Amino acid sequence: MTNSQVWDEEAARRYDETTADLFSPEMLGPTVDLLAELADGGRALEFAIGTGRVGLALAERGVPVTGIELSEPMAAQLRAKAGAESLPVVIGDMATARVPGEFSLVYLVFNTISNLLTQDEQVECFRNAARHLSPGGRFVIELGVPALRRLPPGQLAAPFEISEQHLGFDTYDLASQRLTSHHYWPQTGHHGLSEHRFLWPAECDLMARLAGLEFEARYADWDRSAFTGDSAGHVSIWRRPA
Repeated sequence: MTNSQVWDEEAARRYDETTADLFSPEMLGPTVDLLAELADGGRALEFAIGTGRVGLALAERGVPVTGIELSEPMAAQLRAKAGAESLPVVIGDMATARVPGEFSLVYLVFNTISNLLTQDEQVECFRNAARHLSPGGRFVIELGVPALRRLPPGQLAAPFEISEQHLGFDTYDLASQRLTSHHYWPQTGHHGLSEHRFLWPAECDLMARLAGLEFEARYADWDRSAFTGDSAGHVSIWRRPA
């Protein structure tokens, strides 16, 4: 059984509301553009598909999409949406669950690989992606870069968003590479937290090599801007050898 935190019914019901900015054309458009190009006319598999923010938009672009999702309440939110009847979802752990057939694209968005709370599980996630890929197929992840440079000596918390709508900060356990994301929405009074294991781009590359995948590209964002030492996140692509 995975160590991932499982989203319950209340969190699933509020998920789209609390991530509404991610549904904007400015945010979602470049994501779908790049994924559709990488699918290259083939099938796509989304690990941790959630409520379908990306999967449904990608399916609307003509890419056949299948999802794996650990949380039944999150999958239920997806199934209630228009277009969901053409998007099958397997309930299971993205590190071990299998879907029949091969895919030209497997992808993870919005830091989801960090929901796997051990290094072993993250390695198995890469291996599971490789098992689903056809020769020449790609595995893509979107992941933040740990903000450790923002921590002065002795401080273990760093804010990642401060706005009228949302207050968010991460607390770090550097020895275990674990962090807790804390969220508070002042307008509604809701609050929540999620547990993660943070990992570096170089660690992702090593996990990909262990899975038999080859590095192809790394960008700072879905718009393919250059990844630098100052980038807050990365979109990384590995390929199964043809």
